[in-house]
Amino acid sequence: MTTALFISILMTIAGAATPLLIAALGELVVEKSGVLNLGVEGMMLIGAVTGFAIAFITGVPSLGALAAMVAGAMAALIFAVLTLSLMANQVATGLALTIFGTGVSALLGAPYVGITTATLGPVFPAALASDPIGRVIFGHSPLVYLGLALALAIWWFLRHSRAGLILRAVGESDSAAHAIGYPVLKVRYLAVLFGGAMAGLAGSYYSLVLTPMWAERLTAGRGWIAIALVVFASWRPGRLVLGAYLFGAVITLELQAKAAGFNLFAPEFLASLPYLATILVLAIISAGKGSVRTAAPACLGQPFRASA
Repeated sequence: MTTALFISILMTIAGAATPLLIAALGELVVEKSGVLNLGVEGMMLIGAVTGFAIAFITGVPSLGALAAMVAGAMAALIFAVLTLSLMANQVATGLALTIFGTGVSALLGAPYVGITTATLGPVFPAALASDPIGRVIFGHSPLVYLGLALALAIWWFLRHSRAGLILRAVGESDSAAHAIGYPVLKVRYLAVLFGGAMAGLAGSYYSLVLTPMWAERLTAGRGWIAIALVVFASWRPGRLVLGAYLFGAVITLELQAKAAGFNLFAPEFLASLPYLATILVLAIISAGKGSVRTAAPACLGQPFRASA
């Protein structure tokens, strides 16, 4: 393997892992609060089309990324109102959000199909990425570094901050948290909005960095992989980083096999590898030891009814 090919593979792994990591980090915070939102794919698509449209109209990709976060949070707000205030079923509402996001993104993105826009370029000066090692360290999109920084920040937030302790308390026992005066619904609303913003930002990575153009179903089901990653990581940010880059490597393997003309398996089988890995991970964990299964927040997916 040549050095250039090796560097290219490393760059591709980072690019494939970053949107998975960002979306999964948002879902991790949501689930730590005791809420299960399966609408990550829909929010990513809404963020992707919004980010692309704003970047195309304004010519400022960073503004598009911010708009994607707002759009993802607004989509999450719909989910929050239905599940937290109206106590709709979280699983059904999350699936409906994915269907909603798929349809809305296709409708809003119809005028932009096949059009390209400016991209979110590297954050460091080009001189730092002039050699192979420098390219691996300094040659990425700002969102790659942001994803890693977010993982560290969320780890610290959950382990060492009072707000993180409250979030975890709400997820483990909402009734007990309410009894000692913590605002359970407020905490969960904020967590769901944060998760939506992260999903929207992750979606914008596809339309502003990887492609950069708009096409229907641009995220190609990656939102489901992000949800599986949270389970794979046992709700721990550090493991989430490792899991995201592992899945990024699986996705890169499929891309490199296609580029090399590896014809032992059908292209459709290679394209399905990330999703087969997702199913395998979930199956292994569900059949694992009790300590793995009980790593989930105790109130995950359960509606909260405040008592006097």
